[in-house]
Amino acid sequence: MGTAEERAGVALTNLDQPLFADAGATKRDLVDYLDAVRDRILPGLAGRPLSVVRVLRGQDPFMQKNLPKYTPGWVNSVEMWAEASRRSVRYALCDDRRTLVWFANQRAIEYHVPLHRADDRTRPQYMVLDLDPPEGEGFAHVVAAARLVHRALADSGLSGAVKTSGAKGLHIFVPVDASDDDAAAATRALAARAERLDPETATTAYIREERGGKVFLDSTRAYGATVVAAYSPRIRPGTPVSFPVSWDDLDNVTPHDFTVHTAPALLESRDPWAEELPAPQQLPADLVEEGHTIPVARVVAMHEGKRRKRAAQQEG
Repeated sequence: MGTAEERAGVALTNLDQPLFADAGATKRDLVDYLDAVRDRILPGLAGRPLSVVRVLRGQDPFMQKNLPKYTPGWVNSVEMWAEASRRSVRYALCDDRRTLVWFANQRAIEYHVPLHRADDRTRPQYMVLDLDPPEGEGFAHVVAAARLVHRALADSGLSGAVKTSGAKGLHIFVPVDASDDDAAAATRALAARAERLDPETATTAYIREERGGKVFLDSTRAYGATVVAAYSPRIRPGTPVSFPVSWDDLDNVTPHDFTVHTAPALLESRDPWAEELPAPQQLPADLVEEGHTIPVARVVAMHEGKRRKRAAQQEG
């Protein structure tokens, strides 16, 4: 056991243990990082049902949605029905420094939130496109796809901000004032418009085998789906973080430029995510209308999977 310390009223333990294999960071580094960026990360977490990915010593990472019974009473929470697991879940609301430090001490490394607040679940605050590179391709391919999305946004009279996912891809956030149905539809249409600009670079094909080595424009971050928060660390070699990047700088960075060790010094006194995000925008009617004609990718994939299974059974 490491020597216990205290920060923000939270007793900290085992601070000198490695976070995970290939992390290149200790639990102390995690606590120090999250505390250093608290004024930037908390605005994206506060008021939103929080899911975290934890790594306990000697165990595989796991996602925690439901707060454990030993959670301190001062951690704010909200009860919500989880459709996937068909049960009520008590989600944390990470609203303050003390709660963030407590999660860090719990070895919560990744911080994932939905696009809506807990007090208004039918109106997401953002549309999000998650750009996922094909296996074995470099970051430049993702940047090229992001440029297509940027053009599609401009052509639609919209603007957005971009950040690294903390893994291999990029997340493009578009602040909106819209219902969940219209935001989901507009996200599908935005992806389709970006794909049409250069179908050799980007694809909206949900089924991996159909992507043909192209960057996947994932438009399924809608309704209750979550996305990793800006400034959140990721469980990847070197412990990178999801970090805001200006559109002008995209060609000059890689995801590994931003880690729990390097990110605080890059920020200085700024909050580039708050600076880059535009104000909420009204969705163009034609974008929404187009989106409502595009099937939801996961539903299409589900039906295709069933079709292939039937075909295989018939051949067998």
